[in-house]
Amino acid sequence: MATFQDVIRYYKNYRAIAIFSIVASSLFEIIDLVVPYAIGQILNILSGQPVDRLSQGLIQLIADVTNLPANQSLSLAILLSLIFLVTVVRAPIEPWLGVWFHWDISLRTRRDYSNQVIEKLLTLPLEFYDENNPGRIAGRIARGLSNHTWTYPEIAGQLIPKLFRVLGIFCVIWLIDWPIATLFLISFILILGYSLRDLQRINQKEQALDRYMENTESRTSEIISNIKTVKAFAAENTELTRQRQRLQREFTIVDYIIHKGYVNLIACQEFVIQSCVFGVLGLTLMAALQGQISLGHFVTTLTVSSMAYSELEPISNLAEVFARRYASMLRFHEFIQLPAGLDAASLVKSTEPVKAYQFTGKVHFKDLTFGYERVGETASSEIQPVLKDINLLIEPRQTLALVGRSGSGKSTLVKLLFRYFDPQQGAILIDGEDVRRLDITGYRRRLAIVHQTVDVFNGTLLDNLTYGNPNATRDQVEAACQIARVDEFVRLLPKGYYTVVGERGVRLSGGQRQRLGIARALLVNPDILVFDEATSSLDYESERAIQLAMRNILGTCTTLIIAHRLSTVREADKIVVLDQGRIVEVGSHQELLQQAGLYHRLHALQETGELLG
Repeated sequence: MATFQDVIRYYKNYRAIAIFSIVASSLFEIIDLVVPYAIGQILNILSGQPVDRLSQGLIQLIADVTNLPANQSLSLAILLSLIFLVTVVRAPIEPWLGVWFHWDISLRTRRDYSNQVIEKLLTLPLEFYDENNPGRIAGRIARGLSNHTWTYPEIAGQLIPKLFRVLGIFCVIWLIDWPIATLFLISFILILGYSLRDLQRINQKEQALDRYMENTESRTSEIISNIKTVKAFAAENTELTRQRQRLQREFTIVDYIIHKGYVNLIACQEFVIQSCVFGVLGLTLMAALQGQISLGHFVTTLTVSSMAYSELEPISNLAEVFARRYASMLRFHEFIQLPAGLDAASLVKSTEPVKAYQFTGKVHFKDLTFGYERVGETASSEIQPVLKDINLLIEPRQTLALVGRSGSGKSTLVKLLFRYFDPQQGAILIDGEDVRRLDITGYRRRLAIVHQTVDVFNGTLLDNLTYGNPNATRDQVEAACQIARVDEFVRLLPKGYYTVVGERGVRLSGGQRQRLGIARALLVNPDILVFDEATSSLDYESERAIQLAMRNILGTCTTLIIAHRLSTVREADKIVVLDQGRIVEVGSHQELLQQAGLYHRLHALQETGELLG
């Protein structure tokens, strides 16, 4: 759970320069008070009244140093010089000691945390992405970073210095008339305390609003991603109605609860502030009439107290802005605090080499049992077994196929091989060594996989081909493309290998994306190559092209094929049939047909045109 301390620690790497810039900005705010003080003393001089002891001491000191007479002219010159120093001379200095550092710190922390966000995204477990779509994740990150970036200059450059300014005003009034100063401080604290208490109540509504906005953005992202399905099922009106309801809910909270709350707060605040200003006017006027304070002190007290009360509105506005942003900043830190997954690769600096491995491709699934953790109604977790007592040996360069009904555990076995999860019992051995003892990055670089839906990035075809091996030569790329039969469609593209394939590869057909995936996997030169339903969503012609490409690969490395279509696995050296998480049959295509077991039944269903479940 993220807290206010996490928001403060966001800037901890720049603590020293932050303290310096905040102190500098606060001092400039306090120095501003010299102007009304000096003007008050000038009024005393012009009206024939004496200046106070502080001004008199300064005038006498300068008179003694310069050997000039301490008369009216010298006094006015000194007071005007003070005003000149704190206005004209200070003007070009303040932006560099304050504004520059406030924004510099904010932008540097945004850069640092943007890097940290990328690291977090790359190390979160896969189940996080199963539960949160890209729109929800991106929205939380964007709002968190943006609000942090804008908030720091406002808090460090305005809110804190303004509070110091008010403290300085209190000190000035205290020196002139301490009873008025006491009443001023009490009223100021009461008004500010009431405002902050009300803002805290409104902030709870802001947190709920932030969650609602995240849900709306998440659904909008899903609509964009699945727009073809929306249109195919004529669900436009349904989606529009749902989003309108969400947007109306957001509007109701924003307008009738949050915004109305802020307006009520401002109205009450303004009334109390103006009443206090009028009260100070009456008290100082009475003190001046009774001869307790001079005309200059009357003007100074009234001016600085008005300045202090006028700061209440910007202070409250800044506090309001912070309250509006606070919820999204907390949710950002909750995201940053998410633990890395067991499948997280080791992120090292570019100067540190990743441990290199070279395997023969011998894989042994030894006494393997695995299940996903599920939370029941009582919030207690239990393990739902998916794989049970799996014992399977794959020899180097052997081609092994996994078949079975949906939910039998085929894809889960591959996820364990890639160490997306670790088994509850047993182990996976590669060349006799437990994969859990290996560096996960170096280990995965010796594996490659072609999924049912090949992920394609918005870049050139060449960029996508060399994604796993950016150092591949042109000859290696062409050789892999020839094996994967990518060369058959490359020549048809307008710019060949340099053709931009579009986001998610929309300019390529399904079969072309599959062949791209195979070529990309081959360019890694893997010791173990996995085909995970690589042909299940293709038409017959595309499937045949992929099968021919796969035939060129068999025997060059250890190959693991997961398939629903049994035509894809006929030529495998060994076929393993899974059912309800257990191995029930093992053999070649012909051997399994002769056993007349589950494989024979599945084969018969496909031969008669029925689909495998």
